[in-house]
Amino acid sequence: MTTNRNTTAANPGLTLVLGATGKTGRRVAARLEELDAPVRRASRSSDQPFDWTDPGTWAPALAGAAAVYLAYSPDLAAPGAPEAIGAFTAAMREAGVRHVVLLSGRGEPEAEQCERLVRDSGLGWTIVRASWFAQNFSEDYLLDPVRGGRVVLPAGDVPEPFVDADDIADVAVAALTRPDRHQGRAYELTGPRALTFAQAVGQIAAATGRPVGYLQVPPADYSAALQDEGCRPRSPRC
Repeated sequence: MTTNRNTTAANPGLTLVLGATGKTGRRVAARLEELDAPVRRASRSSDQPFDWTDPGTWAPALAGAAAVYLAYSPDLAAPGAPEAIGAFTAAMREAGVRHVVLLSGRGEPEAEQCERLVRDSGLGWTIVRASWFAQNFSEDYLLDPVRGGRVVLPAGDVPEPFVDADDIADVAVAALTRPDRHQGRAYELTGPRALTFAQAVGQIAAATGRPVGYLQVPPADYSAALQDEGCRPRSPRC
């Protein structure tokens, strides 16, 4: 998907971009800034800190915002996500937010619950659903395994419609800058074709000319290995 970056956007007011250091958040913020739209970048390390585990940071980040790009960390499928989203929708209403664009998942019960909370919030809303990002292989997360020559995951043979984070950002920015056109809409984004992880890794190997293999492991073994390394599973929508 491509957009005309010279197109003048409607002026929806200040947009708060959550997860502004993440794959989609930083792209959304950059596109809005290219359009000269007022943006407030928010993350735990930003000038205006925002932390999902500290509700005291929510109101200062929301102050004066007319729209919000809502990317929840670590993931809408994580325990406690619906409770956090429910509380945050109340905070958005209190702050006078008019429109929220929610980054959601595909086929996850917790994500569907969070979507319902946003739809029933009384706010204007647009939902953008996506699954695994193509950039998971090239930006942190799976980059080191790719460089090391072997990607190990508990993903089986079910094809995934890997989607480009740039396409997600284009859709989100369209909804944020033209809420009148995207109000009450849910968009499910996919890449050009579905690939298994083995196929995706094989294409990376072919494109780079480097040997990169894929090893499927049971979920329990994968979680145990992460815990041994002091890590936790990462979201494909980080």
